[in-house]
Amino acid sequence: MGVEQANGTPEEVVLPPTEQDVSDELDVKMKKYLRGEGVNLEVLKDKKLKGQLVIREELYGKSAKAAAKAEKWLMPSEGGYLEAEGIEKTWRIKQESIAREVDILSSKNQYDIVLPDLGPYTQDFTSSGRYMAVGGRKGHLAVIDMKNMGVIKDFQVRETVRDVVFLHNELFFAAAQKKYPYIYNRDGTELHCLKEHGSVLKLQFLKNHFLLASINKSGQLHYQDVTMGEMVANYRTGLGRTAVMQLNLFNGVLGLGHSGGIVTMWKPTSSAPLVKMLCHHGPISALGFHPNGHLMATAGMDKKIKLWDLRKFEVLQTLPGHAKTLDFSQKGLLATGTGSFVQILGDFSGARSYSRYMNHSMVKGYQIEKVLFRPYEDVLSIGHSMGWSSILVPGSGEPNFDSWVANPFETSKQRREKEVHSLLDKLPSETIMLDPTKIGTVRQSRKREKPTKEEREAEMDAAVEAAKSNPLKKKTKGKNKPSKKVKKREEMVARAKKPFLEVENFSRKRQKMSEEIELPKSLQRFARKKAT
Repeated sequence: MGVEQANGTPEEVVLPPTEQDVSDELDVKMKKYLRGEGVNLEVLKDKKLKGQLVIREELYGKSAKAAAKAEKWLMPSEGGYLEAEGIEKTWRIKQESIAREVDILSSKNQYDIVLPDLGPYTQDFTSSGRYMAVGGRKGHLAVIDMKNMGVIKDFQVRETVRDVVFLHNELFFAAAQKKYPYIYNRDGTELHCLKEHGSVLKLQFLKNHFLLASINKSGQLHYQDVTMGEMVANYRTGLGRTAVMQLNLFNGVLGLGHSGGIVTMWKPTSSAPLVKMLCHHGPISALGFHPNGHLMATAGMDKKIKLWDLRKFEVLQTLPGHAKTLDFSQKGLLATGTGSFVQILGDFSGARSYSRYMNHSMVKGYQIEKVLFRPYEDVLSIGHSMGWSSILVPGSGEPNFDSWVANPFETSKQRREKEVHSLLDKLPSETIMLDPTKIGTVRQSRKREKPTKEEREAEMDAAVEAAKSNPLKKKTKGKNKPSKKVKKREEMVARAKKPFLEVENFSRKRQKMSEEIELPKSLQRFARKKAT
């Protein structure tokens, strides 16, 4: 169907989708949320059970339809990647070309902050991506609102700052300084000095457990509960000094990279590492975990980047190259940074085979300290020796945010409500484990069933036969008499019977003691009467 233009060529008219088209689309989406095929209820004879199952099936159908409608109408955004035409390569596309094609709001996310006297810089984002904390090695700390690019507070602590991390929201952040880590509020007021941690190199915050984790120069790992101020755990790694620490958001396990090429994984309730694996033939330089928790990327001084399957602890892919810093985006892109060069790798085949997606070269002489993807935005933040920069990486951020999980536009009232709810929902440190799906399952009983009298007798007879069949050593003259041999054989049989007789005597003694215990008068009528 079409209309004729002035030059006589028909133009196709796009009509809005009919109700039938919308219904068909919803049916397709519903299949994704249904719990398999419906149960055949006609074969059931129990009317009550049949009625209950009919109601249950209707609820499943309604919930699937509601989920399909939410996906269609409330999640309209779809993530997009760079697409090349013909023989063109995506990794040849420059940031200038991307800036010309995107909207004004997105183009504002491309910037370069130059502070040469205070670097190198490290940075951290809140879970919503709205706020960023930056820390310069020469003592510069700042909190920035990324929505309007306004500085909330920046100040100088006049000593070395090695790392910075937000706590549960943007109101508090921790900085690893020269001697101790400190906690500040967003106004720059010092709240706490955590002297027990010592001279810290790296910090991580477990937001579901409200635990601040740190690794210091002595190789000691600390976990501190920020709600009560209690030191939950303090362990010596025993593998020397390390500045490579990363949190697996899927299960709350901390990964540490050591100078011997070993990666260890820790939880606060275990003094020994959960996993200890040799990943490289040289010191580990960087570590990163995929958001799904099953993929780990490691970089070593042997100039190799390896991707590991954490379910089988096997290497999936080995890529050539060195990386000082690694980070996974919400959609699974992997950013690597070394020297003044940033490379973004992507898995577009779905087979966990990462290939080159984008390249970006900084100004010659800039030394990259840290790369970090901004949540819910197609933005990569780069901390380097001359300040920090931001580039656009199409397809890196999750396009649809859940306002109950992380809301970039939350008000102060919503933030207060969320803080109270998160404190009420705080998870104990015992819930941190390699496989969190085991939480809530029933542990199988390891209690061994008590053997019967016949089984005990059979075991004793077998032990006696084994003792009798055991050959005796030939002794010197006078010790090899038949009487001596018989006596020796009897001793061997008695030794074989002893453990079985001890168990039997212990059970009889226990039964006798329980019978001798005098019960109260009110319970004596329930006692077993002795046979006369």
